[in-house]
Amino acid sequence: MTEKEKMMRRINALRFAMLDMHLYLDSHPGDCDAAAQMEKYRKEAQDLMKKYEDAYGPLNEYQNATSRWAWISDPWPWDT
Repeated sequence: MTEKEKMMRRINALRFAMLDMHLYLDSHPGDCDAAAQMEKYRKEAQDLMKKYEDAYGPLNEYQNATSRWAWISDPWPWDT
C-alpha cells in the first residue's frame, strides 16, 4: 500500500469515527469524554487532510486547488 493510500484510508477511518461519535452525541449530549474524543478525531482529520492535499491535491471540489484540473491526474476508479 502506498503512502497516499495509507493516508486516504486513515482519513476515511477518522471521518467514519467522527460520524459515529456525532450520532452517539445526539443521544448522549452530556458525555464530555465523547465530545473530547470527537474533537480529537476532528483535529487529526483536519491536519491529515491538509497534509494529503499539500502532497496529492484537493480531496473534493470545495478545497483550494492550485490547478483547475488537479483531480484528473489520478486514475479513474474503474482504471484501478
